[in-house]
Amino acid sequence: MTDDEHNESEAAELVRPYVITRGRDLPQEDRFSLITLVTAASDQRQRPNRLSPEEQQLLELCSGGYLSVAEIAGHTQLPLGVVKILLSSLADGGHLITRAPIPRAQLADVQILQEVLDGLQARFG
Repeated sequence: MTDDEHNESEAAELVRPYVITRGRDLPQEDRFSLITLVTAASDQRQRPNRLSPEEQQLLELCSGGYLSVAEIAGHTQLPLGVVKILLSSLADGGHLITRAPIPRAQLADVQILQEVLDGLQARFG
């Protein structure tokens, strides 16, 4: 491969994501984490008439139920940043519903659990 062919190949790899996202920037960092859950809105009338093939693919994929952003990127084989930009655009248009991941539960205090266990043993033998 000559240098010109190599440079054209690199340029094509950079241009395609720019074209897919229409030059839009990444959404706020906390809006879409890898484990944010996404599904298509149930109201079909809100869907726009004109979507890019990638946006249509995302909506079809998300219409089956909740998927994480990481799963969507894996299924579409698009770069994660591109997926986040497209999801953000679709969510802003009211076409997607997002749900933040459920926060991890705090562990119970061992001392309190021991006191409850001692109380139950004293009461019921």
